[in-house]
Amino acid sequence: MKNARQTAFEILCKIQKDSSYSNLTVDSFLTRSELVTAEAAFVSALVYGVLESSYTLDYQLAANLKQPLKKLKPQVLTILRLGAYQLLFMDKVPESAAVNESVKLSKANGCAFASGLINAVLRNVAKKGISLPDISDKILYYSVKYSFPEELVKFWIKSYGEDNAVGIMRSCAGRPPLIIRTNTLKTTTDELVQTLNNEGVDTVRAVADDSLELSKCGSVEKLRAFNNGLFHVQDAASQLCISALDPRPNETVLDLCAAPGGKSFTVAERMNNTGRIIACDIHNHRLELIKSGASRLGITNIEYIVNDASVYSNDIPLADKVLCDVPCSGLGIVRRKPEIRCKSLDTLKELPPIQRRILDTASRYVKLGGRLVYSTCALNPKENENVCKDFLSSHSDFRSVIPTDFCNGTFIRDGFVTLMPHINGTDGFFIAVFEREC
Repeated sequence: MKNARQTAFEILCKIQKDSSYSNLTVDSFLTRSELVTAEAAFVSALVYGVLESSYTLDYQLAANLKQPLKKLKPQVLTILRLGAYQLLFMDKVPESAAVNESVKLSKANGCAFASGLINAVLRNVAKKGISLPDISDKILYYSVKYSFPEELVKFWIKSYGEDNAVGIMRSCAGRPPLIIRTNTLKTTTDELVQTLNNEGVDTVRAVADDSLELSKCGSVEKLRAFNNGLFHVQDAASQLCISALDPRPNETVLDLCAAPGGKSFTVAERMNNTGRIIACDIHNHRLELIKSGASRLGITNIEYIVNDASVYSNDIPLADKVLCDVPCSGLGIVRRKPEIRCKSLDTLKELPPIQRRILDTASRYVKLGGRLVYSTCALNPKENENVCKDFLSSHSDFRSVIPTDFCNGTFIRDGFVTLMPHINGTDGFFIAVFEREC
């Protein structure tokens, strides 16, 4: 049976090779493994820790190497990062174990030629500890301290100011909280708290109505409350997005980019399972995920349509409320998917035109007097304010509306809301609300 460090090594190599999402890759490996709970937790800590700290780790490693990091075999660099992370950030791992197990990894994975290098570099890292650049170079200093690429540090400072940029980066350290929404079709939040407490789960109220933060819960899917359909997992930012949409009983609501379904579920619960919800996605298998979740929750008012959100369809009726939670860079959920921080900003240039087409198309489904919400989980004005201002410049029949039910201090610019982890305690999230006037 593979041990925890070997499993973590293989996960990190796959993420790097295939540009796969960390959460999906970790879940896939651990589901197939025979690791006990403590070992599985160690694997998760190693993988997410290395991904979150890669820029900080590389700075320490580079200081102890005679050759550039880019000249190292990728597997060797991954082993060095794993070892350095244990030495610098995991106090309960003995230095000897971190070094010796890293050497063993090199020999077991075709990198025996580098075992001496790995041993020497890691022992030097352990001896020197963490070092940071001089703060006179703020961009480099923040990059190393918070483990973000310099181009993203610059971008966030330019976009949101230095204090907010630092707050965003600082909030991305460690695993994010697990937030759920009560299925108010089956229970109340007070009742759910008691039910979860009886299963040994600790709960505290989160910032959105009927939302809870869970701890000591293990695998959510194994909870009786989950299998009985008493809640679904959804960050508070997404729940606040639905508050801004303001769905009401017996209305027709269109969710154009619905998978995996959390927002449609919250809409259904707020509508008391009445009216008509039309959930769309371009892939049928993703609609099947929504159907499965709706069945577990006892939701019956959702219809499902395979549809390209950027292309108008005569098969979709006009709606009182339309939500387009568009595909985006994910720069607001780095704390959940730390590998996103490594994306080059140049690769994101293709997104705003797609997002604008979806918003234009979505506007055609809104009834007179109806409401349209555009949202992303991106902290990027080019995907957010710029898209929305461009939309308003060519749609005189729509006006923007600022939602009123957000926390004090929420970042509002140009009439649009940006939720930030360090201010709101949520994922980074953008919400624009429009109403059709004529």
